[in-house]
Amino acid sequence: MALDYRKCAQEIYDNIGGKDNIVSAAHCATRLRLVIADNSKINKDALDNVEGVKGMFENGGQLQLIIGTGTVNKVFDEFIDISGVTAASKDEAKAAAAAQQPVWKRMLKTIGDVFVPILPAIVASGLMMGLVEALGKAIPGFGDTAWYGFLDLAANTAFAFLPVIVAISAARVFGCNIFLGAVMGLMMVHGGLLNAWNAGNPDAINAFFGVTDGKIPTWNLFGNIKIGDYVLGSIQRVGYQGHVIPVIISIFVMAQIEKWLHKHVPEMIDLFVVPLCTVLSTALLTFIVIGPIFSKLETIVLAGAQQLITVGFGIGALAMGALYPVTVVMGLHHMYNVIEAGMLASAEFNNLNIWMPIASAANFAQFGACLAVGIKCVSNKTKQVAIPSSLSAALGITEPAIFGVNMRFFKPFVCGMIGGALGAWFGSITGLGAKAYGVTGIPGYLTINNPVTYTIMLAIAGGIAFALTWVIWKEDEADIKKEKEAQAKAAAQAAAEAAFQTPKNYVMTCKAGKVLAPTNGKVVKRDDIPDPTFASGLLGDGVGIYSDDGIVVAPFDGTISSVAASKHAIGLTGPGGIEFLIHVGVDTVKMEGDGFEPQVAEGDAVKEGDVILKFSKAKIADAGYSDCVVCLMANSDMQEDLQVGDNL
Repeated sequence: MALDYRKCAQEIYDNIGGKDNIVSAAHCATRLRLVIADNSKINKDALDNVEGVKGMFENGGQLQLIIGTGTVNKVFDEFIDISGVTAASKDEAKAAAAAQQPVWKRMLKTIGDVFVPILPAIVASGLMMGLVEALGKAIPGFGDTAWYGFLDLAANTAFAFLPVIVAISAARVFGCNIFLGAVMGLMMVHGGLLNAWNAGNPDAINAFFGVTDGKIPTWNLFGNIKIGDYVLGSIQRVGYQGHVIPVIISIFVMAQIEKWLHKHVPEMIDLFVVPLCTVLSTALLTFIVIGPIFSKLETIVLAGAQQLITVGFGIGALAMGALYPVTVVMGLHHMYNVIEAGMLASAEFNNLNIWMPIASAANFAQFGACLAVGIKCVSNKTKQVAIPSSLSAALGITEPAIFGVNMRFFKPFVCGMIGGALGAWFGSITGLGAKAYGVTGIPGYLTINNPVTYTIMLAIAGGIAFALTWVIWKEDEADIKKEKEAQAKAAAQAAAEAAFQTPKNYVMTCKAGKVLAPTNGKVVKRDDIPDPTFASGLLGDGVGIYSDDGIVVAPFDGTISSVAASKHAIGLTGPGGIEFLIHVGVDTVKMEGDGFEPQVAEGDAVKEGDVILKFSKAKIADAGYSDCVVCLMANSDMQEDLQVGDNL
């Protein structure tokens, strides 16, 4: 009789303490993996007797229920539907380790966790934006063409809607609903609000709101009730384009509100009450409290910047060259256009934008620091982020370099601040200025008044930052060792793949047919598989194989019945109804597919010896898991004349 998946899932849910007791839910090829808030609420005796649950144990902070290949994914789907939790996986060990770090390191890590996943979008947009701006300045008339309009649209999208992207990523980091996070991000750049980049432009304000005084109107939600000069519930009708910190703070607050509501709102009205109250309360806090505080900070920073750059002997420029990347982190840098525009219109500054060299030196210094990391590091992963991010910074778009690399390692960020300070000081005392605003770095050559001096300034800023980073910053020795070992293992695996020959030995035989060893290597008895569930035979009889080459082949002519979402396990059906599971490694589900390359899809017909999966032994080793390939006949108890061994 077929298992009733819904009934099985319902009985599991009924005996683990309800939704509030579930931290996360995931599954691998054979087990339902649950992270439970309070294990004392689990009815273990009842779970043991649930039809479909073949075993249960706790490991690595998880409650693992053994259900079996081809079945667990169906029970999991029903469990998610019944419980209402979001399918997820949690690395609790990393979270616990992070919790022990100093507050400032946790804050930097949080910013990194938010920005690293969105780096591809920012890097691509940053490079494109720099190139489009350079082309627009270099080619007369190009700025009026259809191509310029289209490329400018493509280049600016990620930055125009940066709060939305940041909000979604932050929601994932803080553990709240990512779609509610997206709503908050969209609200902060809503078309009904003035674009933040125009907040200091009276003409833009007048045109947008239909006013004549150049002042941004407000919504006074509670009338004109005042506390001193503050109007209670007043919302300035301006968006948050280009901002980072207020978005992250807003989503953090949203996460706390949503989690609290989930705990206190009855489940029967949870779906309606929680999203509504979460979005509304977060929106009010964001626009009434978080936003205004940040706007006030903007005013202070901008006023201070304007005063600093006029301080004699280049001292003000030196200070702002150091502080500029900090304002990038805070999302204030776009507002400097107000200062730049004022300089261009002022005879006091000889109609020159003397702020541009300061910003350019600061940006190019971050380029130098990031480039040093990219060249010096051994880690390919870091190199793949640092090199393109540094190129983007050279073109004046520093967010990828700052958030993806320099702040993540911190020392390069400080080295960039030093280089930026000295470069900005040189630019100030030599009288550098620009004839436009909004362009820095290499594209700045198109607007600068003295290209030769500008070149020297960039060399000072970028060169000092590069040299300091090269000397001061050191990649973690453990990471270097791990990377070199991984490279050596990868080279060895590539050599093994080149010399690959289809396995010749059969490891199982029964009346229905023979089962070829799915991979070359040392065969061990089922009892010696380094996992108690597989070794116990609960999921069927079979063997373990320590692969020589990381290549898995079809053990018989048959059909692919399942390919795990995490790519590490494949189920097959063969002659006589044989159900076979090939599970690469132990606990490798936690690698979430990294290092695994299935060569087939569910439903594919395969012949004995066809390559169906490739995997990286090096990556499994680096992750700290066993790479034993588990080979089990799931319905071995139904096969006649079954024999299991090394070479049958």
